[in-house]
Amino acid sequence: MIEFNNVTKSYGENIGIKDVNIKINKGDFCFLVGPSGAGKSTFIKLILKEIEADKGSILVNDMEITNIANRFIPKLRRSTGIVFQDFRLLPKKTVFENVAFAMEIIHMSRRSIRRQVPQVLSLVGISSKADKYPNELSAGEQQRVAIARAIVNNPTVLIADEPTGNLDPDTAWEIMRLLEQINLRGTTIVMVTHAKDIVDRMGKRVIAIEKGHVIRDDRGGAYEKQEEKKKLHTGMYMSGGVFDAYVR
Repeated sequence: MIEFNNVTKSYGENIGIKDVNIKINKGDFCFLVGPSGAGKSTFIKLILKEIEADKGSILVNDMEITNIANRFIPKLRRSTGIVFQDFRLLPKKTVFENVAFAMEIIHMSRRSIRRQVPQVLSLVGISSKADKYPNELSAGEQQRVAIARAIVNNPTVLIADEPTGNLDPDTAWEIMRLLEQINLRGTTIVMVTHAKDIVDRMGKRVIAIEKGHVIRDDRGGAYEKQEEKKKLHTGMYMSGGVFDAYVR
C-alpha cells in the first residue's frame, strides 16, 4: 500500500528524513508521532508527491511514485485523501458544495455527485447540514465536512494531519470514532498527531520519527515506550540535602 525503501530527503544541511524503510499495509491504521521538526511533514509530503525524495524509492498503491511523470500525479492524488488540522473549507460554498467540489475537479458527472455526496454526508453524520456554510458550523462539524470531502472519491489511503488539533476533547473523540469507522470500511489511515491520550487509548500501530529517522514501529503501541514514560514521569528533587526519587 505505502512502502519507503531507503528514502532520504534533505533541505540543504537540514535532514527531513534519512534512510527510512517502512511498509504500511492495506487497511492499517497508523499513528505517525514525534517532536516538531522530526520529519513527519516530510513523510506525508513525499507520499502526496508534493516534494521529491533525494534518494530511495516510494510505492503508493503499487505505483512507484519516485520518478513518475507529472501526468500520473493526479491519479495518485485521487487515490489519497487528506484532512488538515485547520479544515480548509471553501467559505463561500455550502457543505454540499464543498464536498462536491472534490468530485468536480476530477470531472465526475453531476449524476454521480448527486448520488455520492448525500451518502458520504450521511456517513459522517452531517446530512442535516448540507445547505449550511462553514461559518454556520461548529469546529467538529467543519472537520466532518473536511473528512467527507477527503473520502468522497473513495480513496484507498487517508492522510489525517493533526485532525483533532483544533477540537475540544469530546469532539476529538467523536472524530476519532469516525476515522476508525472509515478504517473499518477498508481505508488505510495514516494520522499525524501529538495527542498522546488518543494514541495511548486507541492501541493502533505507532510509527515514531525523531531527527528524520524511524526509531520505533509498534503494533498496538503507545505514544511513548514504557521506559520512556517512566523516565519522563520520574524526577529527582533536593530535599534536606538528600536527593529523593519520586514517581508522579
